[in-house]
Amino acid sequence: MKAMILNAFGGSDKFETADISKPEVQAGQVLVRIAASSVNTVDTMIREMGPELPLSPALPAVLGMDFAGTVEAVGEGVSAYAVGDEVYGCAGGLGELQGTLAEFIAADIRLIAHKPKNLSMREAAALPLVGITAYEGLIRAGIKAGQTVLVHGGSGGVGHVALQLANHFGAKVYATGGGDKQLALIETLGATGINYKTESVADYVEKHTGGAGFDVVFDSVGGENMLNSFEAAALNGQVASTVSMVELDLSAAHFKGLSLHVVFMLIPMIHNYKREQHADILTALAGIAEAGALKPVLDEKTFTLDDIGLAHDRLTSGQGMGKVVVNH
Repeated sequence: MKAMILNAFGGSDKFETADISKPEVQAGQVLVRIAASSVNTVDTMIREMGPELPLSPALPAVLGMDFAGTVEAVGEGVSAYAVGDEVYGCAGGLGELQGTLAEFIAADIRLIAHKPKNLSMREAAALPLVGITAYEGLIRAGIKAGQTVLVHGGSGGVGHVALQLANHFGAKVYATGGGDKQLALIETLGATGINYKTESVADYVEKHTGGAGFDVVFDSVGGENMLNSFEAAALNGQVASTVSMVELDLSAAHFKGLSLHVVFMLIPMIHNYKREQHADILTALAGIAEAGALKPVLDEKTFTLDDIGLAHDRLTSGQGMGKVVVNH
């Protein structure tokens, strides 16, 4: 089968076209012909950093985690899927798992689900990693109807899904963005937009919560922004972070009695730990999408497998809006 491989880690020009063996389906797997895949920040980090990231695969490597496609063969013990089923998931591209930048993947059925019927292959391929991350963060933060929720980075890959899910769960949702296009998208998706470049945390906390703070803060920006999340949270509030690799003084969190939930959705893939939870979340996300409450936003530029390097460049440029998707 055709695949894009890395023989060396580094720049986006390191991808090479190769003809590699088509994977053989094992027990508990399905063989999927991939129709589309999407690019996530972790993919670009693996490509750039290689062995510096402990989750990186060995060379030569096939990267890519998210995909949507059609089942072509079913492994021993698999009863939930049949040949011809349309599926989606996040199932490769790190450690020992072959990635999705290829024509086929042998996917662990605990990491996939049936594709949402009302989403295209491209839309479905955009959803798994960011959808699981957003869902896990909100559920662990104990989201409930009627709460106020602030999403930092509401027009980003994870953020734009988190705000839609928060709406679905019945919360009053607010989200930060840094420009007119970002704020317009946030408003279109059903949240109140906050321009973090022109409004201070104190100002928007006062404006939208009367100074009480937000019940749940979902931080998809991370780094020093974590301090903004602590400032924006209500007393005994919940903060979910997807980017927590930072040294911080936790005093602000202490004096508010905050709970911090660190979301690292790759754990089941890396450690083969509770993988079935990902299948359950993907099934739940499909139901939410089919109910009309969740639709991933795709970047306006389209890419093919052969231009995967350009797709990586598009994501890292920060110029895109929504998920960068690759047609296979």
